[in-house]
Amino acid sequence: MERQLIAGVDEAGRGPLAGPVFAAAVILHRQNTILGLADSKQLSAVKREYLAEQIQQNASAWAIGRAEVEEIDRLNIFQASLLAMQRAVLALTQIPSLVLVDGKYCPKLDCPAEAIIKGDQKVAAISAASILAKVHRDAQMCLLDAQYPGYGLAQHKGYGTKQHLLALAALGPSAIHRRSFSPVRHYERI
Repeated sequence: MERQLIAGVDEAGRGPLAGPVFAAAVILHRQNTILGLADSKQLSAVKREYLAEQIQQNASAWAIGRAEVEEIDRLNIFQASLLAMQRAVLALTQIPSLVLVDGKYCPKLDCPAEAIIKGDQKVAAISAASILAKVHRDAQMCLLDAQYPGYGLAQHKGYGTKQHLLALAALGPSAIHRRSFSPVRHYERI
């Protein structure tokens, strides 16, 4: 009997006021165990970077999906997150027989999927996806920081920190700010 290919899926960046939402899908290799996998929020940036490298080198398959700011504003952040997850699964080089998703909801897929609350703490493949999504999103926010200086995106990654809100008040929203989020709308210049 052929072994099941289980993909773990998680997203990063639902809460920030700026930038895309990212998702990752990971199918771990049965023989290449990656030690130290955990919910990305419980790991230091250095540990996440190290583990992301290990995942990318040792997983059977991995892929990143994202939904852009325009999609977040048009669909809402929940639907955009599901879209990013769907794109990550569709980008895998292997077709999973089962997809395990962190949270309460699954994206629309052509294969069976199961939502697992706190899955990033319970399922290694979801932990791996959590790490990849966070690392790839953080890297994107650092690139966007160079394109949109003055907001401090490299430091806070788009989250609504005091520094970010002060920058929004001074500069107004940029092209990568989520205008459907009320803190951003508040600083919209007419």
